[in-house]
Amino acid sequence: MITSYFVIGANHRTSSGALRDRLATEEVETPELLERLRGLGFDQALWLSTCDRVELHAAHSRPLEAALAAAGCMAERAGLEAADLSGQLFTLTGAAAVRHLFAVACSLDSQVVGEPHVLGQVKAAHRMASSAGLTGPELEAELQAAYATAKRVRSETPIAEGATSIVAAAVQVARDVHGDLKRVSALVLGTGDMGAMVLDGLREAGLERVTVAAPVDRRAEAAARRTGGHFVRWDDLEQALPTADIVVAAVGLGRYVLTGAMMDAAMRRRRRRPVFVVDTGVPADVEPGVADLREAFVYDLADLERVALAGRVGREAAARAAWAIVDEAVNAFARERAERAAVPAVAALRAHFEAERRRLLAENGTLDAGAATRLLINRLLHGPSEALRGMAADADGAGLAERAQAERLLVRLFRLDEDVPKGEDAGAAVNSREKRL
Repeated sequence: MITSYFVIGANHRTSSGALRDRLATEEVETPELLERLRGLGFDQALWLSTCDRVELHAAHSRPLEAALAAAGCMAERAGLEAADLSGQLFTLTGAAAVRHLFAVACSLDSQVVGEPHVLGQVKAAHRMASSAGLTGPELEAELQAAYATAKRVRSETPIAEGATSIVAAAVQVARDVHGDLKRVSALVLGTGDMGAMVLDGLREAGLERVTVAAPVDRRAEAAARRTGGHFVRWDDLEQALPTADIVVAAVGLGRYVLTGAMMDAAMRRRRRRPVFVVDTGVPADVEPGVADLREAFVYDLADLERVALAGRVGREAAARAAWAIVDEAVNAFARERAERAAVPAVAALRAHFEAERRRLLAENGTLDAGAATRLLINRLLHGPSEALRGMAADADGAGLAERAQAERLLVRLFRLDEDVPKGEDAGAAVNSREKRL
């Protein structure tokens, strides 16, 4: 049975941040979820959970049925009915699913194109699927091709430079506002990938004191453990704000999580000491009124890009070049899979021909070469000829269409059109040869 690729999930284009938070899993939760998928009949599946996306990438002999089962599992995970996810989940199959995985691995499907975190997240999800025994030849081939494509994109295009320059700009502005970063503290709102990148840059520049808060407390607690920082409940956010010299917002819920009123109250308690606010949320996390407050220096991704002098035209050109590499790789992957799939059939055909040759020689060892080859040809073509006659005898249109399709395939496989005199129909040539048998 043919195994096909598919992906089902919720990402920053199709769903709300609130739904992705409900679907998201931390590393310790993933093995149990993979076992649940195994119980649903999956034997090749990868669960990818990031801030931008929660997706199941799989290879299955019945992809559409499997996608429905996965949707039910996701609804159960979110504590919702399957109908509640309608319109927020996407499903892709075949080449479209492969292209999507390649794009994710190459960071072309991220909120900030070129950010490097997602490839590491794909590899971590791959390791967990492998540990759970949920990888197989089809999924392994797809993932290895995705990694090779990501390497090409990184080495042949400047796609990663934009994200890197944004982080460098954030560090530069933080130093301009506060000087030595070892003396300041940061509050990170949410667990978005771009926010994590900015935090990494600030840590490398000397920042030591970090507190994390997120709408889902368990995710904030896990992020705090990973970064070596502290955790604060989302409900206590307003109490944590006055101690933050740097605020990195990376929530993306589609509503403002840091309002002018909240920040004004925090600034009064800070006695108007300056605050550097980095809004990496897409959509924005920080209310525009925050920028009107004295001593509040608010920068979104576009502002940081301007600081880094990274032009949109250059970024879009790099993205186009990267997509061209992805499409080339997807086509090559599909071609290689088709060639591999054809090998068993060709081997079986060769074995069948060889068996007929041996049988003929054993039964008619005294024939000369001409007679023997004519007899062999007749034997080899007897079965196909009978099948074509049977299709022709089928009175309904389906039989005739099947015969026409078979004739076209024969012409292509054996290049019969090369043997047909100019002006003669290749299908007619198949018929004339069949009549001579």
